Amino acid sequence: MAVSAGTMVYRKAPISPIVLIRGAGEMASAVAWRLHKANIRRICMTELDAPLCVRRTVSFCTALETGNAQVEGVEACTARNLVEVELAWHQGKIAVVPQSRWNEITNLAPDVVIDAILAKRNIATLISDAPLVIALGPGFVAGSDCHLVIETNRGHYLGRIIHQGSTEPNTGIPGDIAGHTQARVLRSAACGLFETTRQIGDRIAQSECVGHVAGVPVTAAVGGILRGLLRSGANVSNGLKLGDIDPRASRDYCYTISDKARTIAGSVLECVMQIYNKPVDIEPVDLNDRLAWSLYTGFDVLPKRWIVERTFAWISRNRQLARAFERYAATAAASIRLAMIRIMLRR
Repeated sequence: MAVSAGTMVYRKAPISPIVLIRGAGEMASAVAWRLHKANIRRICMTELDAPLCVRRTVSFCTALETGNAQVEGVEACTARNLVEVELAWHQGKIAVVPQSRWNEITNLAPDVVIDAILAKRNIATLISDAPLVIALGPGFVAGSDCHLVIETNRGHYLGRIIHQGSTEPNTGIPGDIAGHTQARVLRSAACGLFETTRQIGDRIAQSECVGHVAGVPVTAAVGGILRGLLRSGANVSNGLKLGDIDPRASRDYCYTISDKARTIAGSVLECVMQIYNKPVDIEPVDLNDRLAWSLYTGFDVLPKRWIVERTFAWISRNRQLARAFERYAATAAASIRLAMIRIMLRR
């Protein structure tokens, strides 16, 4: 691929559409991770310049803060223009673009657009944005706002691909984890700066103070492990999600993609493959045409190969060649010569 800084060449899989993912939070990152693992490597994500993501240890949006991010072995880096986007792809990384710089990347025409913001409403996604437009969660109508919608509500239909219509409506109730729903979510009780000294993975007791928003304490309603926590210094509004506590108290869950995110990401991959991995008709091959068969299969059958195979069968009738393994190659060659002399004398 040619760029202004020079010429770069990178390996591209047969199915390699350009994918634009709107959002770089937990769900969006799981989708990007799944596509990248499936060798769809030309992935570009957009995110707010000051991300409000909670599950930062499994989100690529942190690349906007540190320059690089990694989720389960897949790397992402910040890109501010088309050259940097293509450089990230050349390095095998996912490109994360700040929302304020996206308008400067005018020559990138995505084949797939995925709205993974999970705002529970359609902010600016159009079905005409790309040949394939996929949206996650409520607020979208398949066939009108986008081509396909993925169900994100926990339960029997989680991950279902919807071709016409909408997902289940937003319940406003967080998913049940170990019997806790609302209680496990930390929310702001005021507007202002969120300040905390705690880190993701810390163990929190019930009623313990996790941080403050404009001097108002943020306390935990249940005990467990801090699975997600907003970065300290973020400007938040009243009622905004600041973090979540996992009452199962397993620190490993803080650094791995959740079961829900994996399910949704798998459905997105299925959508992409449905469109870009369609079977095509091929010309029938004459099995008696050796050249046509070799071009079709990549395997060229040697002419008169039966002569070689028959000779091997003949010399294998000699017990020494069939059962024994010679230490020296010269001994084995001598045994083969004797076997062939014996065969020729009998003819």
